[in-house]
Amino acid sequence: MAMVGKHAILLLAGALLSAGLAGCAGYRPAPKVFHEATIQPYRLDSGDRLRVTVFEQPSLTNTYTVDQAGYIAFPLVGQVAARGATLTQLEGVIAQKLKQGYLRDPDVTIEIDRYRSIFVMGEVGQPGQYAYVPGMTILNAIAVSGGFTGRSNQRDVDVTRKINGQIITGRVPITDPILAGDTVYVRERLF
Repeated sequence: MAMVGKHAILLLAGALLSAGLAGCAGYRPAPKVFHEATIQPYRLDSGDRLRVTVFEQPSLTNTYTVDQAGYIAFPLVGQVAARGATLTQLEGVIAQKLKQGYLRDPDVTIEIDRYRSIFVMGEVGQPGQYAYVPGMTILNAIAVSGGFTGRSNQRDVDVTRKINGQIITGRVPITDPILAGDTVYVRERLF
């Protein structure tokens, strides 16, 4: 009977070890598309605040925020889809809509007034939501969130990023660039 109990414990320990290793496999190094996103033109999403200028049209020139559904409410033309668009693409869409009975030849320019936030979690001094600054690295994001705790893995982190409408998580070095909307998770070191 004692032999069966030891055998059952060994089988259970083996199953737990296998499950633990399978869990580790969930976070692989970031795929190629993850890194390519850092060099692509900026894509708009919920939370971005835009400064839209329509030349010689002060009543249309204003600041607009991309809402949760991914739209901006623009005067005369109504809801305009912004999620996933580049600034140039959105300029073209708004200009085209304004040409349809409102303005003869609208000149629309858009710039980012405020980027959507980044989120830093895990083993940092003050986990939370922080402002994104273009050119920011993961190490910069950790610094603004109070730096590493004494238990932090300071070599690499898990970053969750939305790419082409898909949420992807990858493990990257702390020197990698970060994008607006990213979530950084600093793990506890194992030793």
